[in-house]
Amino acid sequence: MLIVCLDLEGVLVPEVWVEFARRSGIDSLTRTTRDEPDYDKLMRFRLQTLTEHGMKIGDIQRVIQDMSPLPGASSFLDELRATYQVVILSDTFYEFARPLMERLALPTLFCHSLVVAGNGAVTGYKLRMPDQKRAAVEAFKSLAFDVVAAGDSYNDTAMLGAADAGFFIHPPPAIAAQFPQFPVAKDYAALRAAIDGVAARLALREPAQRGG
Repeated sequence: MLIVCLDLEGVLVPEVWVEFARRSGIDSLTRTTRDEPDYDKLMRFRLQTLTEHGMKIGDIQRVIQDMSPLPGASSFLDELRATYQVVILSDTFYEFARPLMERLALPTLFCHSLVVAGNGAVTGYKLRMPDQKRAAVEAFKSLAFDVVAAGDSYNDTAMLGAADAGFFIHPPPAIAAQFPQFPVAKDYAALRAAIDGVAARLALREPAQRGG
């Protein structure tokens, strides 16, 4: 049985912080995991920037309410879920994700949580667990699932490496060049073909080679 693990932002939906930066005029918030591999450093910078500009959770949520999935993402995900089990592994936050998840027909999502004060100020964040993307893939494999994973950024590489097969989709060229072991799918059709190809190869294994 195959599970497909996908990143969210940059893969299925636009980058929330980039869109918020554009609408708020706070250009420094365009930094994402594509630019900064240290997630804690990136989040501390984001929280400090929100405080400096007096921005609160409601300001971000209003932007998210107007966001839509990337072109083609909804149909890609619908068709993928008709064949495989799919789990979204993301470093976003539950306080952000609900509107976007509804527009994607509510796939299973593992992500993190924000710490929000009574006045709406975002004061911190809580990881669901350290390195949760890699840990989730390894847990699925320990339950005798095969896993294919796809992402676009530094914080996806551990997940891609832990999976039976990992692919980039929509990655910046510099990240793709830094991790040449992960093939790049140029679009959803190519990613679907790659996933189907892995599934077909795994299905041909001898029974003794399979988990369980």
